Amino acid sequence: MSARVRVVVAKPGLDGHDRGAKIVARALRDAGMEVVYTGLHQTPEQIVETAIQEDADAVGLSVLSGAHMTLFKRVLELLESRGAGDIVVFGGGIIPEADIPELQRMGVAKIFTPGAPTQTIVDWVRENVAQPVG
Repeated sequence: MSARVRVVVAKPGLDGHDRGAKIVARALRDAGMEVVYTGLHQTPEQIVETAIQEDADAVGLSVLSGAHMTLFKRVLELLESRGAGDIVVFGGGIIPEADIPELQRMGVAKIFTPGAPTQTIVDWVRENVAQPVG
Protein backbone atom coordinates (compact mmCIF):
# COMPACT_ATOMS: atom_id res chain seq x y z
CA MET A 1 0.00 0.00 0.00
CA SER A 2 1.38 3.43 -0.85
CA ALA A 3 1.10 6.47 1.37
CA ARG A 4 -0.20 9.75 0.06
CA VAL A 5 2.22 12.14 -1.58
CA ARG A 6 3.18 14.96 0.82
CA VAL A 7 3.69 18.40 -0.73
CA VAL A 8 4.79 21.62 0.94
CA VAL A 9 3.45 24.66 -0.93
CA ALA A 10 5.37 27.80 -0.05
CA LYS A 11 5.54 31.53 -0.80
CA PRO A 12 9.16 32.59 -0.38
CA GLY A 13 10.30 36.16 -0.11
CA LEU A 14 8.42 39.42 0.15
CA ASP A 15 5.70 38.67 -2.39
CA GLY A 16 2.34 39.19 -0.73
CA HIS A 17 0.04 37.54 -3.26
CA ASP A 18 -0.89 33.95 -2.48
CA ARG A 19 -4.15 33.30 -4.32
CA GLY A 20 -2.46 31.05 -6.91
CA ALA A 21 -0.54 29.13 -4.26
CA LYS A 22 -3.74 28.52 -2.31
CA ILE A 23 -5.55 27.35 -5.45
CA VAL A 24 -2.75 24.90 -6.26
CA ALA A 25 -2.61 23.69 -2.64
CA ARG A 26 -6.35 23.05 -2.66
CA ALA A 27 -6.21 21.25 -6.03
CA LEU A 28 -3.45 18.95 -4.77
CA ARG A 29 -5.35 18.29 -1.55
CA ASP A 30 -8.58 17.61 -3.44
CA ALA A 31 -6.62 15.12 -5.58
CA GLY A 32 -5.80 13.14 -2.43
CA MET A 33 -2.37 14.50 -1.56
CA GLU A 34 -1.30 15.72 1.85
CA VAL A 35 -0.52 19.42 1.54
CA VAL A 36 1.13 21.81 3.98
CA TYR A 37 0.79 25.46 3.01
CA THR A 38 3.42 27.58 4.77
CA GLY A 39 1.80 30.98 4.30
CA LEU A 40 3.31 34.23 3.08
CA HIS A 41 6.81 35.66 3.49
CA GLN A 42 8.72 32.45 4.16
CA THR A 43 12.50 32.33 4.05
CA PRO A 44 14.18 29.51 2.16
CA GLU A 45 15.41 28.26 5.54
CA GLN A 46 11.86 28.12 6.91
CA ILE A 47 10.60 26.34 3.79
CA VAL A 48 13.34 23.69 3.93
CA GLU A 49 12.82 23.18 7.66
CA THR A 50 9.11 22.64 7.07
CA ALA A 51 9.78 20.22 4.21
CA ILE A 52 12.10 18.15 6.37
CA GLN A 53 9.86 18.23 9.45
CA GLU A 54 6.84 17.24 7.38
CA ASP A 55 8.76 14.49 5.55
CA ALA A 56 7.70 16.08 2.26
CA ASP A 57 8.07 14.34 -1.08
CA ALA A 58 7.93 17.67 -2.93
CA VAL A 59 8.11 21.41 -2.43
CA GLY A 60 6.10 23.72 -4.66
CA LEU A 61 7.25 27.34 -4.67
CA SER A 62 5.15 30.23 -5.89
CA VAL A 63 7.23 33.27 -6.82
CA LEU A 64 5.76 36.45 -8.26
CA SER A 65 8.37 38.92 -7.00
CA GLY A 66 11.05 38.49 -9.67
CA ALA A 67 13.45 36.89 -7.19
CA HIS A 68 12.88 33.37 -8.54
CA MET A 69 16.50 32.69 -9.55
CA THR A 70 17.80 33.47 -6.06
CA LEU A 71 14.96 31.85 -4.11
CA PHE A 72 14.82 28.56 -6.02
CA LYS A 73 18.61 28.27 -5.90
CA ARG A 74 18.73 28.83 -2.15
CA VAL A 75 15.97 26.28 -1.43
CA LEU A 76 17.77 23.69 -3.58
CA GLU A 77 21.11 24.39 -1.86
CA LEU A 78 19.59 24.10 1.60
CA LEU A 79 17.78 20.86 0.78
CA GLU A 80 21.03 19.37 -0.50
CA SER A 81 23.04 20.54 2.51
CA ARG A 82 20.44 19.05 4.87
CA GLY A 83 20.55 15.66 3.13
CA ALA A 84 17.13 16.17 1.58
CA GLY A 85 18.16 16.62 -2.04
CA ASP A 86 15.70 13.88 -3.02
CA ILE A 87 12.74 16.19 -2.34
CA VAL A 88 11.32 17.25 -5.70
CA VAL A 89 11.20 21.02 -6.17
CA PHE A 90 8.73 22.53 -8.62
CA GLY A 91 7.11 25.92 -8.86
CA GLY A 92 5.33 28.60 -10.70
CA GLY A 93 4.52 32.24 -10.86
CA ILE A 94 5.69 35.15 -12.91
CA ILE A 95 8.80 33.52 -14.33
CA PRO A 96 10.12 34.51 -17.75
CA GLU A 97 10.34 31.67 -20.27
CA ALA A 98 14.03 32.55 -20.78
CA ASP A 99 14.79 31.71 -17.11
CA ILE A 100 13.14 28.28 -17.10
CA PRO A 101 16.07 26.35 -18.68
CA GLU A 102 18.48 27.78 -16.08
CA LEU A 103 16.10 26.87 -13.25
CA GLN A 104 15.91 23.35 -14.63
CA ARG A 105 19.73 23.17 -14.78
CA MET A 106 19.77 24.16 -11.10
CA GLY A 107 17.52 21.22 -10.30
CA VAL A 108 13.99 22.62 -10.40
CA ALA A 109 11.92 19.75 -11.76
CA LYS A 110 9.13 21.81 -13.36
CA ILE A 111 7.94 25.39 -13.72
CA PHE A 112 4.28 26.20 -14.32
CA THR A 113 3.58 29.60 -15.81
CA PRO A 114 0.45 31.69 -15.17
CA GLY A 115 -2.71 30.11 -16.47
CA ALA A 116 -1.52 26.51 -16.10
CA PRO A 117 -4.60 24.40 -15.38
CA THR A 118 -4.62 22.97 -11.88
CA GLN A 119 -5.31 19.52 -13.34
CA THR A 120 -2.06 19.77 -15.30
CA ILE A 121 -0.20 20.49 -12.06
CA VAL A 122 -1.95 17.64 -10.23
CA ASP A 123 -1.18 15.21 -13.07
CA TRP A 124 2.47 16.29 -13.17
CA VAL A 125 2.91 15.79 -9.42
CA ARG A 126 1.26 12.37 -9.62
CA GLU A 127 3.57 11.32 -12.47
CA ASN A 128 6.82 12.85 -11.22
CA VAL A 129 6.82 12.60 -7.45
CA ALA A 130 7.58 9.13 -6.15
CA GLN A 131 4.80 7.44 -4.28
CA PRO A 132 6.30 6.53 -0.92
CA VAL A 133 5.71 3.05 0.46
CA GLY A 134 3.70 3.35 3.68
